[in-house]
Amino acid sequence: MIKTFNLTKIFSDKKRGEIKAVDGVSLECKPGRIFGLLGLNGAGKTTLMRILSTSLKPTSGTAKIDGYEILNQPEMVKKRIGFLSSDTGLYPRLTAFETVTYFARLNGMEKEAIRRRIDEIFEILDMNDYRDMKVDKLSTGMKQKVSIARTMVHDPQVLILDEPTLGLDVITSRNIIDFVKSSKQRSKIVLFSTHVMHEAEKLCDDIAIIHKGKILEVATLAEYRQKTNLDSLDDIFVKIVGE
Repeated sequence: MIKTFNLTKIFSDKKRGEIKAVDGVSLECKPGRIFGLLGLNGAGKTTLMRILSTSLKPTSGTAKIDGYEILNQPEMVKKRIGFLSSDTGLYPRLTAFETVTYFARLNGMEKEAIRRRIDEIFEILDMNDYRDMKVDKLSTGMKQKVSIARTMVHDPQVLILDEPTLGLDVITSRNIIDFVKSSKQRSKIVLFSTHVMHEAEKLCDDIAIIHKGKILEVATLAEYRQKTNLDSLDDIFVKIVGE
């Protein structure tokens, strides 16, 4: 599972002084459940996920992912996660197939395993029509699918997905959401950040509301509805953040 222990990240700004992007976050994400991280832009979602991916060190606190500690065992953590960020650094001169192959090799996969896995992912994500197109010729939605394929190619047990449908059309978004659901069915650990309420409503088993770096509440949608006497997650979110 993913388990965090009082994670805090402080940035220094010349004009604003110290900024707590993540403020004492403790949470637990379990296998076979999609854990939603719901917050406005700038709430701390991306910073938290970058810490969990080991690409950013916390100011204090720590986390364990699949039993490995992010500060003392970062290489073991990296082997077990697939991290999709808003900037995945795709290489424009490589094709979709070459890009995913490259990252598969970085993860130590053998040639035959790479071929089988890429065939599987490209079929699931409906990518075969542009598997040999260069990345700089792809649409935003196509590039996002390449990024997801790159994230998933080594079949990690833990998925950390930072707003995977941001800026995508309805059909592409639905395709990606279905892929996330299939990961849950395979007992993956899925941490999914979004600021789109209806995505969280439809997809997430557990929802954490994060605001100004703090986790305000963690509950299922049913528990939120019971607690607030509100039905819409939009209304629930506004009420909790307002309080």
